[in-house]
Amino acid sequence: MKEEVVFSTQWFDVLAKSVNPLEEPYYSLRLPDYAAVVALTDDQRVLLVRQYRPAVERHTLELPSGIVDPGETPAEAAARELLEETGYTASSIELLGPLYPDTGRLANRIWGCFAACVKPAPGRSPEEGIELLTYPLPELWRATADGEFALALHVAILMSAVLRRKLPLP
Repeated sequence: MKEEVVFSTQWFDVLAKSVNPLEEPYYSLRLPDYAAVVALTDDQRVLLVRQYRPAVERHTLELPSGIVDPGETPAEAAARELLEETGYTASSIELLGPLYPDTGRLANRIWGCFAACVKPAPGRSPEEGIELLTYPLPELWRATADGEFALALHVAILMSAVLRRKLPLP
């Protein structure tokens, strides 16, 4: 298969892949992997962040998440993003596994992670432009059912935590 980068930014590359030279190329995006963490406090509240997302032109409710930097493991990225976006730390991060966001167009993975007993880090606060929210589980299930918590991959990671018995069934 022939592969050519036809457009590049600091965030992604557009690839043209040719399986058969007589057919139109297949276009896909190459992006870095990223990690998202279900962070649970001692009192059974899940940390969420609200931030403005220009692509959808609205504020969204999400799990703490971000790109896995070169040389970093998904668990390390999840711990770093948890601290940067929420001001909280975790004594350990457990991988729930990778998911593919869109196998038809995207060549990356999102790594689901779980952290129990997260605590505020002294002297730290959420990143500028990010609002930290803590949701009791019943309220999070309601927000998910009502479409308030609607980032599909983050809902999938949340359900992965339920299936792995890290969170109780709704």
